[in-house]
Amino acid sequence: MSDPQISRIDGSTSARRHFRYFDYVMASFVAILLLSNLIGAAKLAQVGGFTFGAGILFFPVSYVIGDVLTEVYGYANARRCVWMGFFALVFMAFMSFVVVKMPPAPGWDGQAAYESVFGSTWRIVLASVTAFWAGEFVNSFVLAKMKVLTGGKMLWTRTIGSTVFGQAVDSLLFYPIAFLGIWTTSQVLTVMVTNWLMKVVWEAVLTPVTYAVVGWLKAREGADVYDTDTDFSPFAKAPQV
Repeated sequence: MSDPQISRIDGSTSARRHFRYFDYVMASFVAILLLSNLIGAAKLAQVGGFTFGAGILFFPVSYVIGDVLTEVYGYANARRCVWMGFFALVFMAFMSFVVVKMPPAPGWDGQAAYESVFGSTWRIVLASVTAFWAGEFVNSFVLAKMKVLTGGKMLWTRTIGSTVFGQAVDSLLFYPIAFLGIWTTSQVLTVMVTNWLMKVVWEAVLTPVTYAVVGWLKAREGADVYDTDTDFSPFAKAPQV
């Protein structure tokens, strides 16, 4: 970014800085993550003879926002959002388990439908939470490193490149944990590769949107973060003010 109103800052500075729109972006990230898992995960859709989980249409948007978070606010702030999303997913899984297991009132006939939508098995819950956590951290790490290596140029290379690696880790964890032994190995591999490819393509399609959002946010925040001094451990604590 060559705009003179946008100052280059390092990762430790960004971790201590107050940004005007960060909270809104974080809220959007967590909301889309939860809704795509809650609403889209249980439905299989078919378009043009191709069957896929309906949630795949919206879940990649959380990766786009993850890219925006790292690109605009730096890895340390993106790390906070990943942990927020992680704990939100855990709480959603816990709440779903408790609500589904509660005995239905006499005369209420929606229990079977409720269990069908919200009664995920422990394997799917474990797979979803684990894959999200690992995939998002890989996504943010790759993007932050590529930004430094490219000098902030060619945004599309790091948004797509980080998604290639992040979604690969996500898929490599989710499908075997959730379905290996239930589906055949061939089915697991086929769905894993197909869904990974669809997510990467979806990220590429949304590249113009990513450019627009990143440019808008950087201009209004007045900062461009480069993670040259960042501790990339998922468990690291940001420097205090």
